Amino acid sequence: MQPGSRSAMSETRPLGSDLSPTRRAVEAPRAAAIAGLAFAALFVGAMLLLTDLPVFDSGDDEIAEWFASGADLAVMIGALYLLPFAGIAFLWFIAVVRDQIGEREDRFFGTVVFGSGLLFVALLFAVAGILGSIVVGVRFLQQPPPSAETLDTTRAIGYTLLLTISSRAAALFMLATATIGLRFGVFPRWFVLVGYLIGIVLLLVVTFWE
Repeated sequence: MQPGSRSAMSETRPLGSDLSPTRRAVEAPRAAAIAGLAFAALFVGAMLLLTDLPVFDSGDDEIAEWFASGADLAVMIGALYLLPFAGIAFLWFIAVVRDQIGEREDRFFGTVVFGSGLLFVALLFAVAGILGSIVVGVRFLQQPPPSAETLDTTRAIGYTLLLTISSRAAALFMLATATIGLRFGVFPRWFVLVGYLIGIVLLLVVTFWE
């Protein structure tokens, strides 16, 4: 081995290997908090725009006037922008949480967390597509405004996926994540208890909210 080759090899390190464990321990919770807050803000914003729309209780003539006035912009923003970006933020949150757990991750609960998180995001995108179809056909495909019966069916499908199916996936994600945090001490105890509480609420109660 030639002199100096050992030092040259030691200087060739993978990208990001210069991050100390302490620095990673500080940055990971910060990234998780940012991703979680971004998801919450985008999700709440989408729900405010997509729920209790007056057009859902209107007749065919009022629906046509609603589209003609441009009021469907709220649905387009909520379904085609806020809700998909909320799903992206949630995926980022999952990645940061799994990175924080690292090699300590339990394979069983890790699979449940990853699978339920992906299922929740997929259902969010499905809801966004269903509710977004209300305005896409009229705005971009030059279709006539949907009838009141069509809107009722679309709302029923979207709300069923959101409040019944996706809430169960979110509950499973919360319960599994809280269990991992409790077993390995990744999260504070109060955070784990809040996670269990929210998971139980999503699992048993949220379907009956109006």
